[in-house]
Amino acid sequence: MTIAFTDGTIRPWEDDEAKRIFWHSSAHLMAEALEALYPGVKFGVGPAVETGFYYDVDLGGRQISEADLKTIEDKMLELAKTKETFERKEVSKADAMAYFKKKGDQYKCELIEGLEDGTITFYTNGNFTDLCRGPHIKHVDDIKAIKLTAIAGAYWKGDQNREQLTRIYGVTFPKKSMLDEYLQMLEEAKKRDHRKLGKEMELFTFSPKVGLGLPLWLPRGAQMRYTLEQFLRRKQQELGYLPVVTPHIGAKELYVTSGHYAKYGKDSFQPIHTPQEGEEYMLKPMNCPHHCEIFRSQPRSYRDLPLRFAEFGTVYRYEQSGELHGLTRVRGFTQDDAHLFCRADQLQEEFEKVIDLILYVFKTLHMTEYMAQISLRDPNNKTKYIGSDENWRKAENAIIESAKKKGLKTVVELGEAAFYGPKLDFMVKDAIGRSWQLGTIQVDYNLPERFGLEYTDADGSKQRPVMIHRAPFGSIERFTAVVLEHTAGHLPLWLAPDQVKVLPISEKFADYAEKVCKSLKNCDIRASIDARNETLGKRIREIALLRVPVLAIVGEKEASEGTVSVRREGADQGTMSVEQFINYINTAIAEELS
Repeated sequence: MTIAFTDGTIRPWEDDEAKRIFWHSSAHLMAEALEALYPGVKFGVGPAVETGFYYDVDLGGRQISEADLKTIEDKMLELAKTKETFERKEVSKADAMAYFKKKGDQYKCELIEGLEDGTITFYTNGNFTDLCRGPHIKHVDDIKAIKLTAIAGAYWKGDQNREQLTRIYGVTFPKKSMLDEYLQMLEEAKKRDHRKLGKEMELFTFSPKVGLGLPLWLPRGAQMRYTLEQFLRRKQQELGYLPVVTPHIGAKELYVTSGHYAKYGKDSFQPIHTPQEGEEYMLKPMNCPHHCEIFRSQPRSYRDLPLRFAEFGTVYRYEQSGELHGLTRVRGFTQDDAHLFCRADQLQEEFEKVIDLILYVFKTLHMTEYMAQISLRDPNNKTKYIGSDENWRKAENAIIESAKKKGLKTVVELGEAAFYGPKLDFMVKDAIGRSWQLGTIQVDYNLPERFGLEYTDADGSKQRPVMIHRAPFGSIERFTAVVLEHTAGHLPLWLAPDQVKVLPISEKFADYAEKVCKSLKNCDIRASIDARNETLGKRIREIALLRVPVLAIVGEKEASEGTVSVRREGADQGTMSVEQFINYINTAIAEELS
């Protein structure tokens, strides 16, 4: 299916940019409906988001509820059927300001004040005109199915000291069948919500006394986290990575040197002042400056390179409370971070090895659908970035060539680079079709320059190393959330916190259950016993909430024969000797990790 746009292009619906424009156009349609239903309404911003759109509106003290959303949907459908079009008009900044002053919309006036002098574009659909760069869909009646999904509060410009607006979320499609599929996916997503699973599986919790966005890992969750770390540590050791450990705080000057303070200072926890010495420290927002200092701690030769420093380093970022969401958006998180320092002639090979590592992680966890996003500098706005044009050219070319050589399916996004260098971000689709940004690799010529990093080359000259930043998981917290939702909590055997639960049919067989459990633990199989004074059926039902993959049930027959009755994911696997059962578990784990 294709959609026509006001810039003259025709794009397939599957195109991400087509969806973005479609949903942004839908935000304008919703604004038109709101203006018809709530005269005098004022408008903030109405962007497209990952799935759908929202608009922040000031209803002048009026309240709307979930019950009102159907009325707004019906009005949107009514307006769409009029077959109105989006009309683009260029106006001066002064005329744009005069238009919205006359309407009494102070939010649009404030946005216009922040624009550079020159031509501004308006888009009109029906009786509604908005400040917008465009483009839009050409025909509003391409919007066939509408669902307004939620209402929330939102501070103007994200500032808690400013006006609180009403944010209305929605999603639209060019076919009703697409909306039906989407709503089914939403229902499935509710069942897979990692916050719900985390509670049922006893993995993590949050406490207001500890602080918002600061997860507490429970024993079962800590075991899962530890297993993920060990999985990556073993692979990194094979690949020549060297472990390092850095502190949770650093002197403010470290992040001033790196450029992180200038770029992210307002989003970081503010400096801690020592009362006696007058020093300033910050909770660590990034690991890379610390790793630069480790590289700089002793003389380096060209023979030493590449050097690969790896750390599961916890970092802290101040996120607005309204943006926090389970483990996917937190204030303290642990990155599976590594920084590779190499010669320029080693860059391509090292970058490709990191791609291989990330793909190995995806393969092991059955994440088979992914897109690699090549995130480059915005060529029209270089003020957001540090470093020379030549360094950026070399870094961007290295990423583009590596992705091409590896045959990755890629999309190029201008303006999405890190401030110090371009990157390759992996967008992974989960089991129900949602996209998540996980692994990332970044090429950096700039931090080595800022920190004065150097090595002695074969001819005795001093040279600057190239730096690669990489994190296959992204962060342990976000990766855990994605894995839980991807698997609906049915983790692979190698990753499950409890791999085996031993269930004696009654208390009479508790001693034999203990013996079986001890044999399993002696073979490094994570096992525990549930010998509670409850019926076997009730225990099995409650263990199902924990998503323990394998049950070993023992009774009189098993105790007398030295066997266990095995169930895996609810399916009967028959009776095995304890030795056979241990081999069964180890073989299954080896197959998952092969």
